[in-house]
Amino acid sequence: MTSRQNRQNGPIRPTRPLTVLAAAAALCAATATTAAASPSAPDAALRTPRIVTDWARAWNGSDPRALGALFTADGVYTDKAVGVAFHGRKEISGWKARADSLIDNVHVTVRTARRDGGRITVESVYAGHLKGAPKPFAVPMTTLLDLDPGRCRIASDEDHYSLPLVLSQSGLPADWTPPTP
Repeated sequence: MTSRQNRQNGPIRPTRPLTVLAAAAALCAATATTAAASPSAPDAALRTPRIVTDWARAWNGSDPRALGALFTADGVYTDKAVGVAFHGRKEISGWKARADSLIDNVHVTVRTARRDGGRITVESVYAGHLKGAPKPFAVPMTTLLDLDPGRCRIASDEDHYSLPLVLSQSGLPADWTPPTP
């Protein structure tokens, strides 16, 4: 008798446990591929934290107070490329208003967000068109968000991007400074 035949000389059929195991493996492989490719997968690790979605929406919106409202009362926003820091919701809202006055269509596009306890690292593209510049810019940016103990507001925001790259892409000289308000 060969290994492909049973006692009645017919083909060997896999046992039920083997069939179930093969089906489960196929299902797991399909699910893993779908979860990795789909941003709406139910796995919480793959979802962008709500505070990041709200942060991007505020930057992409036209109401500067929306950004300030995401911070704690004593929150700090630091733009490392420009070398400035703003304290409290009012100053942070003012920074967004200033950005809107200097940059047409200022916006961020979130690529990834990784949460580790109360810290979120956001990889995004920071883009817009500096008023008076010949060309728009779109540069990579990393943002570190530290959340309050309740993890519902931003206590600290550090934006890291290359100002020389912004100026270069915009067609401006490296020593360009924005006009004073």
